[in-house]
Amino acid sequence: MRVLVTGGVRSGKSRHAVRLLAGGEADAATGAAGTGATPVTFVAPGRPADELDDPDWAKRVAHHRAHRPSSWRTVESPDVATALREAPGPVLVDCLGTWLTATVDDLGLWDAPVDEARAAVDERTDVLCAALEARTDVVLVTNEVGSGVVPPYRSGAVFRDLLGALNQTVAECCDEVHLVVCGRVLRL
Repeated sequence: MRVLVTGGVRSGKSRHAVRLLAGGEADAATGAAGTGATPVTFVAPGRPADELDDPDWAKRVAHHRAHRPSSWRTVESPDVATALREAPGPVLVDCLGTWLTATVDDLGLWDAPVDEARAAVDERTDVLCAALEARTDVVLVTNEVGSGVVPPYRSGAVFRDLLGALNQTVAECCDEVHLVVCGRVLRL
């Protein structure tokens, strides 16, 4: 099953995604997932934390690692399509907003006309969806752009529009979409 999990920042969407692939077992006190029966590949889109000069990002990556089973394999790469093709078992991709940021950075699109940026991102999204559709064991996490504050400047609006389009396209490739609000899950 291919599932897209969406919600606002700190909504519990990542915790829900981990539980989906860890068999639903979790420590009630910490929210850490159980060991699960099948090893999972966790894909963190974007550049590896140790390649960035960003202690906040490294701290976030460490936090997420601590809250998923130790048997899971972690891949940090902006090339999610390749990670999907190469993963031997179920895959959790967290999060598409990070993948989009890495894609826009890689292509140098922050100052490009919106239509040009959209076309370039759409090409990469098509590659991502082709890899996604070849699998039946993927959970993807994304931010719901209607549930967050968008910075009042051009790059914020471009990101919002690109992420909204990306979410809609990826949702079409998935069997289910789960909206998480305040830790509660609504299957759409």
